[in-house]
Amino acid sequence: MNHTPTAATASNGADFNPQQAAALLDQTTAYARRQFEPNPPWLLVTRAGLALDAYGALWLSVRGQHPYAHPTAAVIPVGVGVGVANVIATMTLAKRASAGISGRRRLRPAEIAIMAAVWSAVFVAIWPMAVAGVSDRIVYGLYPATAPLIIAGLAWAAIMAARADWRACGSGLAAAAVGAAAWLAGPAGAWAVIGIGVAVLLLVHAAEVSLRHRA
Repeated sequence: MNHTPTAATASNGADFNPQQAAALLDQTTAYARRQFEPNPPWLLVTRAGLALDAYGALWLSVRGQHPYAHPTAAVIPVGVGVGVANVIATMTLAKRASAGISGRRRLRPAEIAIMAAVWSAVFVAIWPMAVAGVSDRIVYGLYPATAPLIIAGLAWAAIMAARADWRACGSGLAAAAVGAAAWLAGPAGAWAVIGIGVAVLLLVHAAEVSLRHRA
């Protein structure tokens, strides 16, 4: 049976003094944070590797295209598979982490609906652009590579700013910045910039979470 670790115990069965109680509270809080962390370092590092693999494969499939057309069909299942695996892993950990948690730490239904609508709108917009004759450089390159990070990143930053969660807000702004930098790299280079940028953001986040737990 697992027990919450205790840092301070009263000697000879005596009651806790204020210093012992404070030490126990600090270690119990740290333990709870590690247990309920929705994005543990190992998951973040795994996602960084998946991002490099998926976006790297997309970049390799388009880097020699002149003029730019679209990613090779063979790598699309790889990207989809990586995305599905990432979503499953993230949602599983998030569900476990949010069990029994209430208050401001838990996303409200309206906030979840906003993010779901943003993600859906980003990808649904590809079809009308293709029908309208927008160039392949945008429809199959710049837009799908960069729009998810720019639009969803800004939406997430706005939600977190409303919560005064400035660390999470900064993460959203950083993701949007990576998307903007990728747009400047062109339709082929965008995939490489996104892969490297997302991997770096995830690794930095993993390091920050690990240091926070140790502290």
